[in-house]
Amino acid sequence: MSAEATNPATPGPVTPGVQRRRGRARLDLRRLGRAALLGPAARDRLPDAIGHVVEAHRAHYPDADLEPLRRAYVLAESSHRGQTRKSGEPYITHPLAVTLILAQLGAEITTLTASLLHDTVEDTDVTLDQVRAEFGDDVCYLVDGVTKLEKVDYGAAAEPETFRKMLVATGNDVRVMSIKLADRLHNMRTLGVMRPEKQARIAQVTRDVLIPLAERLGVQALKTELEDLVFAILHPQEYAEVQALIAANAESEGDPLGDIAGEVRGVLREAGIAAEVLIRPRHFVSVHRVHRKRGELRASDYGRLLVLVNEDADCYGVLGELHTCFTPVVSEFKDFIAVPKFNLYQSLHTAVARPDGEVAEVLIRTHQMHQVAEAGVVALRNPYAPPSDASEEPSAGTGTGTGTGTGTGTGTGADDERVDPTRPGWLSRLLDWQEAAPDPDTFWSTLREDLAQDREIAVFRPDGGTLGLPAGASCVDAAYAQYGEDAHACIGARVNGRLATLSTVLRDGDTVQLLMGQDATSGPSSEWLDHARTPGARIAIRRWLTTHPTPAPAPAQSGRRSPEQTPVSAPRPEAPDTTSRSAAASAVVDREGASVRLAGCCTPVPPDAITAFAVRGGAVTVHRVGCPGAERMKEVGRAEVGVRWGDTAEFRVTLTAESFGRAHLLADLTEAIALEGVAIISATVEPPTQQRVRHTYTLQLPDAAHLPGLMRAMRAVPGVYDVSRAQHPAAAAH
Repeated sequence: MSAEATNPATPGPVTPGVQRRRGRARLDLRRLGRAALLGPAARDRLPDAIGHVVEAHRAHYPDADLEPLRRAYVLAESSHRGQTRKSGEPYITHPLAVTLILAQLGAEITTLTASLLHDTVEDTDVTLDQVRAEFGDDVCYLVDGVTKLEKVDYGAAAEPETFRKMLVATGNDVRVMSIKLADRLHNMRTLGVMRPEKQARIAQVTRDVLIPLAERLGVQALKTELEDLVFAILHPQEYAEVQALIAANAESEGDPLGDIAGEVRGVLREAGIAAEVLIRPRHFVSVHRVHRKRGELRASDYGRLLVLVNEDADCYGVLGELHTCFTPVVSEFKDFIAVPKFNLYQSLHTAVARPDGEVAEVLIRTHQMHQVAEAGVVALRNPYAPPSDASEEPSAGTGTGTGTGTGTGTGTGADDERVDPTRPGWLSRLLDWQEAAPDPDTFWSTLREDLAQDREIAVFRPDGGTLGLPAGASCVDAAYAQYGEDAHACIGARVNGRLATLSTVLRDGDTVQLLMGQDATSGPSSEWLDHARTPGARIAIRRWLTTHPTPAPAPAQSGRRSPEQTPVSAPRPEAPDTTSRSAAASAVVDREGASVRLAGCCTPVPPDAITAFAVRGGAVTVHRVGCPGAERMKEVGRAEVGVRWGDTAEFRVTLTAESFGRAHLLADLTEAIALEGVAIISATVEPPTQQRVRHTYTLQLPDAAHLPGLMRAMRAVPGVYDVSRAQHPAAAAH
């Protein structure tokens, strides 16, 4: 029997409003208990015990086929008969309460059927095969997904492995997690008679794992109540302080939020906008957060206005009227309709002020947006029905879902979180890294760490896709979010069109293009761990580093290492000699007997347009037209000399290759140059700066026509992002 589902008490003192809600919940439980003690109803008649579930369900599905629900209750009641909770109530009251929570949120019949049966396989003699035979693959899959693993088999690893199993099952069907969240909510409501240390342990897991999952699945109605229940257990003193603040505000004179709501109704009525204006009280944790942020609270801080309209366009119409008739607080405006949150949430947020200084926060959304904001994925009806049947109510046992389908551990980006919320990208990434977690402890600690991060930023890909990442994420995180372990080959990035290092921290709205190398043997360095914020990236990097240990450095007496091994310490040769006879002989000047030199600042080669200047010692220096050195020559009054290219068989040129640092880069560049039939006269490898390396080559070309093809071949080397003619400003002065 589920240990966490055995206690009826509620945590801590509560406000009158909360007392009324919980009083109704206890009344429902008493009704369930009395009805359950009467036993199952006659065949084909709905049992009285599920009457309130049926009523809640028909509010969303008036024409629903309730036969699967009746059969599920009969099996659950007979299976759990004789079992009681610690309160003495029949155990069947727990699955009934969980099913009621889901029915109120708008869950369809398959979810409700599985919810009634969710503890039967774990706590009774009912088997999965029986569930499958009676209710079909979908219900069987959901029940199996929330069934705990036995401690006798897994020991201390039972809890993390149960959550791992549940997450994998959720990857195929998000309804698994919706049942688990409702199950935990009812258990948290009835946690009070457990030992304090057990209450604290369950509350901590709820805080660290289930509340973030509720947030990511958009089930705000469950998330907010879970937050308050956890707050009462883990922070009883702060809970009592917030309770006192709320009670004092309730007893104070005046209701500024109610007055503003009345004014808003009048404004919208005059504008001809049909809208429902409600006052939405803040829950305990929300009041606590606002109090910590703002200090002393105003009366209007204890709630927000909720404006519900029929069409998307009406949302913006309401916004315009409010900003016209009140003073808007510009810093509070957010448009989550144009750019929805990753968890389906859509709404306009604003705040308006009256002349007397009272400020009201306002949420503006359609009725449909409100349903999704409250229930998240639970509001998707049957998310796995064929498109033509998506609005119809399926009956359990029809096998319309993906209960035995494949997982979603690959290929889903954050853009899919909006397009296909049944397979959210954050869950795919989580499933990716959980497979790589070496043991249950690593999985459990990493899961909590991952879920603790708020995914606050959206980063756009050049192909129009989106990556959802936590604030502070870097290009390293983006690479692993997009490519998984293929990101080992990432060699750099462009952020908003500009080259950037992998350590670059991304901001909301950035566009990132990841540059991938072709060398299958290359991989991340240990420095990447300093820039990786997401667990998926860190696990993948550590695993690669473990399987590719860095070789020990060679002893000093063994001689100098090659530049390929230690590019940072590679010696920098003297500037290449660009005045060799073979190169100079190709330029013919109109000054008899003058020695000709090709300028090192621009290293001209045929067919470049060239100009020449007389310099000291009777020499003539040849520059490319437009070279900054040539322009300076003109400015100081140097005499121009006529020059043209003569006939020659070979030419020298200096090229600079800009690249991201990686192993074997120098060897690959050298090979690419050699394959073009070009001789390397000298080479310079500068020490890396911010993971970038500059290579400068002086090359002997068999023919000037080879230059464009040579530069293309060098640019094609993985890691090289630019190749250009060398510029040496210091060499321009003569």
